[in-house]
Amino acid sequence: MLISKRQIFILFSIAVLLAVPFVAMQFSSEVNWSLFDFIGAGILLSIIGFTIDFVHRKTRSRNKRSLILLAIFILFLLVWIELAVGLFNTPFAGN
Repeated sequence: MLISKRQIFILFSIAVLLAVPFVAMQFSSEVNWSLFDFIGAGILLSIIGFTIDFVHRKTRSRNKRSLILLAIFILFLLVWIELAVGLFNTPFAGN
């Protein structure tokens, strides 16, 4: 199985994004992520990254692609907010 340059870029970007809270934890007690938080964020970022890549490869219409990517981004934000602060009070809420 070959990994494309785009997929390597996605994985590298995820690692960089996850390094931000890891480094912040070293200097501040206000950032306190557990291993579960890093795993959850990594999974969520992987899903959105590879989904965006898939949409870019499979959709030809610019308008259709934009709408799909907007929907994906809104869904990502809602899930992230729910996991972080419990906006909808589900059992997965981070609060």
